[in-house]
Amino acid sequence: MQSFTGWLTEIGLERYANRFAENEVDFDVLASLNEANLEALGLPLGARKRLLQAAAKLNGQSMLEPVQVAIVPAPIARSIQAGAPDSSSGERRQLTVMFCDLVGSTALSEKLDPEELRSLLHEYRTICGKFIARYDGFVARYVGDGILTYFGWPKAHEEDAERALRAALEIVQSAKRASSSETLSVRIGIATGPVVVGEQAGVGDQSKLAIGSTPNLAARLQGLAASDQIVIASSTRRLVGSAFELTDLGEHELKGISEPVRAWRVVGEGRTEGRFEAVHGHAGFTPLVGREEELALLLRRWETAKAGEGQLVLLSGEPGIGKSRITRALSEAIKEEPHGRLRYQCSPFHTQSALYPVIEQFERAAGLSKEDSAEDKLDKIEALLNLALGEEKIGAIAPLFAALLSLPVGRYPALNYSPQKHKELTLEALVNQVAGLAKRQPILMVFEDVHWVDPT
Repeated sequence: MQSFTGWLTEIGLERYANRFAENEVDFDVLASLNEANLEALGLPLGARKRLLQAAAKLNGQSMLEPVQVAIVPAPIARSIQAGAPDSSSGERRQLTVMFCDLVGSTALSEKLDPEELRSLLHEYRTICGKFIARYDGFVARYVGDGILTYFGWPKAHEEDAERALRAALEIVQSAKRASSSETLSVRIGIATGPVVVGEQAGVGDQSKLAIGSTPNLAARLQGLAASDQIVIASSTRRLVGSAFELTDLGEHELKGISEPVRAWRVVGEGRTEGRFEAVHGHAGFTPLVGREEELALLLRRWETAKAGEGQLVLLSGEPGIGKSRITRALSEAIKEEPHGRLRYQCSPFHTQSALYPVIEQFERAAGLSKEDSAEDKLDKIEALLNLALGEEKIGAIAPLFAALLSLPVGRYPALNYSPQKHKELTLEALVNQVAGLAKRQPILMVFEDVHWVDPT
């Protein structure tokens, strides 16, 4: 396999090889780099653009060739193959399997010239591959115009079921724009369960197949879906909790499956206070055991903050160790005390937007909904800001919040600031809003799922 240094030499950036090596940057993380990351490494503008363009070209392989090459840059795909389990032995995993099918492909084949059809399928697969890669899925194989994808292999994540649904929602919306001449529709089935991954389909076939009932269930659920619909199994529904808006489709008899299967249709992304509540709900927790000292420390810091001395506590640990449960216990312990609470849920799916947790929290606190008109949303923003800042300051602050939430600001004077000045004023407005709330009562601010990045 070509080395990362060799690839840098090919694109004329070999003089930065040591800088990448010092920061442990190689093909494994290349796809996740953005311009800000490269600037932090000290690369000038021209070098940053050249590297990002070259990285994008690595994705230019034909989507009709072996699947993993179509989804990730070829060197990364080869490294995944090299590091994958021996296909002759297989590996037991829990996977979320997604089966995506193109609606009306037979009619398209009769309507279009074969070359036009091939080009259309290429665009369709490119779009699907883009979003599957964004959420770290793995395309196992193409089945006609269908795409079989795994979330949880070769790399597993804590929220693979959520990743699958997010990828599916984006595919449904984007497939419609795959062609300027044809309107494409897809239908998607998703199921989660134990499988054995690694068995080969046949002699010379290097596809990594998941053996078990889960892929078959995903394919059958796809058959239940109408155009532009996503249907999921109960196993997947339990994992995503209330993170998505779902419609219960009841039980169905599916071919090849002995017992009736309950299915759910994904309507869209839900709105919850945090991922912990989305998965576990708001009630039914067992008592917190063995964390008395941690909780006592948090309560001591809370008392200090109430006395007027602000406190910052970092609670770190491996995923699933119970960090969110401890913060929930803190909230329960002080629920009878007068205080305000601001909760910011960070997300691995919005790493390009530093203020995404702030935007999401403000929309939730203001009670904004999809059905609201722009004027209704502005009214709600002003009402929320009034609680913290008073009416006399709303005129200067509200336009900044409206711009932050991508709302029209026609009712306010134009914001004729430079980008840097606009950024400074927005951050100042955010701080002032929190400070205004804190003047009225103590504020508990919780940032969850924060990933610290060393700027050096």
